[in-house]
Amino acid sequence: MEKKLRLAVIYGSTREGRLCDRVVDWIANEVWTREQFELDLIDPGEFDLHGTGKEGKPSLAAAGARLDEADAFIITTPEYNHSFPAPLKAFIDAFSAEWQVKPLAFVSYGGISGGLRAVEQLRLVFAELHAVAIRDTVSFAHAWGRFSKDGELREPEEAHKSMGRLIANLHWWAGVLRPARAEGTYGVAA
Repeated sequence: MEKKLRLAVIYGSTREGRLCDRVVDWIANEVWTREQFELDLIDPGEFDLHGTGKEGKPSLAAAGARLDEADAFIITTPEYNHSFPAPLKAFIDAFSAEWQVKPLAFVSYGGISGGLRAVEQLRLVFAELHAVAIRDTVSFAHAWGRFSKDGELREPEEAHKSMGRLIANLHWWAGVLRPARAEGTYGVAA
């Protein structure tokens, strides 16, 4: 029996009172109902992002091991000042091989743009890390009004359909790239 594909959902915000928790909970429920992936939720705020050891948090090495085990990623990002949050960038930059030859997708949220400007910039970052960013994205404009305090998404129909396409395409890419990674030939000079 073939091993189930592993999906890591990355929290993009580390702020207190963040909306990211509600968005990630929604993503997790969408993924679980489709039963296509084994799920791992990774919150960069739970790790020592600066390597000081002062915060009493696990080192980034623990996060790296989890990223390495993943076959695919969903990056959940807010948009701050037309970009993505600095802690998310620090987390991404702490790793290299863990991202390579793996597909990823984005779920973004924010004001009028729904976080899409953050996604545009993240696509460039992940291209440099040799990750495969799929086209499908789920975006929540005016996100604070879209999610109730208990995390329920208001008017979920369109987002549910978009998430279905995202998950299906991410699953396809993950299934194609896992055996390609296992060959061990990526990045070997000819």
